[in-house]
Amino acid sequence: MYHVRDGIIGLAIAEALGVPTESNHREDLLEKPVTKMIPKISSGIPKGAWGPGTSMAIATMDAISKQGINYTAIADNFVKWFTTNKFCSISESFGIENTTLKALVRYTQHMDEAYECGSDDYYDNGNDALARILPVAYYFSVHKDTDKNIYDVVKKVASITHAHEISVLGCYIYVRFAMFLLKGNNKFSALNKVKSLDYSMFKKNSLDEYSRILVANITDLEIEEIKSTSYIVDTLEAAIWCLLKSDSYKECAIATTNIGGDTDTIGAVAGGLAGIAYGFGNIPKNYLDDLRKKDYLIELCENYETFLRKM
Repeated sequence: MYHVRDGIIGLAIAEALGVPTESNHREDLLEKPVTKMIPKISSGIPKGAWGPGTSMAIATMDAISKQGINYTAIADNFVKWFTTNKFCSISESFGIENTTLKALVRYTQHMDEAYECGSDDYYDNGNDALARILPVAYYFSVHKDTDKNIYDVVKKVASITHAHEISVLGCYIYVRFAMFLLKGNNKFSALNKVKSLDYSMFKKNSLDEYSRILVANITDLEIEEIKSTSYIVDTLEAAIWCLLKSDSYKECAIATTNIGGDTDTIGAVAGGLAGIAYGFGNIPKNYLDDLRKKDYLIELCENYETFLRKM
């Protein structure tokens, strides 16, 4: 029923696979695709190391498991990640997005409530909030609530770092997609249900940004039409496209690893969904064996499941 390990480990592995290929050109990767865990030698990052998406996701999960939906607790955990290297796969944090950094600095200066610290500038619509929002989907898959309240929580959790409506909408689409998967829908049915949701709380221009997900048939697009930048819309499109085009967790993870651009975060976003859609048992053993701090991640997943059972 809970499947926390499926999504979180799926997220971590696909992110770890994408860390070494991040910023590489798609054409080069497709010519010589990466299909296994490798180190990022240029940055001294060992193979199997997951980055900020997993770190902030488990920081969110840890906060919720101890205090429920508490925005201050979530933000405090983000600060611990950034300043003390807690929730990291190696001895230091890496890959923090500038928008996230500015928001956490603002929070530490006690300038606003936690959910008022994120930027609402259009040019700060990066993908960090999207990569960490999965624990909210698990929470609402157990805690039955109205669409309005789900929206409100997603908005506030996202807005700790990213407050523009385009970022909030991307996170909301992702959370609802994951929730439908957790209810037992297959990936195509889940997307159709996402399309049928009420989005009247969002402005038309924000909805238009996601029209290739919410209106069109994204699987009709060719890879040349899929962008793989850190812009949240591009990341969500790439992640969903890779998921829908795959027939297994491995296929999805390899697709995100070699799509070029922001491969680690696209991997995190797609990997969380793929882990739920295909199940933990579909994740290749060699990927699990190479994943850093696997036992630590599984322990956090078990703690979160314990919390969810008590709700």
